[in-house]
Amino acid sequence: MTKKKRESLGVALEIDGLEEKLSRCRKDLEAVNSRLHGAELSPEARKSLEKEKNSLMSKASNYEKELQLLRQENRRNMVLSVAVFILLTFIYACWTM
Repeated sequence: MTKKKRESLGVALEIDGLEEKLSRCRKDLEAVNSRLHGAELSPEARKSLEKEKNSLMSKASNYEKELQLLRQENRRNMVLSVAVFILLTFIYACWTM
């Protein structure tokens, strides 16, 4: 996702959206796995499902990596917010004494 889009969309909302995509991808992967193991398939159908399975696994892996980066960014933002709050509290305490 581009940096400009991330700036316009909150990190938390972006994380929620990505978690939803990951959930859908995992459900689709389960469905493909059940079709692979459930019935007698022709070689072409099996190959097609294996290709779809690999594609979904790749997508899920990419979503997980991006989620990890977004969570790191979210933690960094939270730490920065807490540091600013503590600094402002300290300045206020010094100012009122």
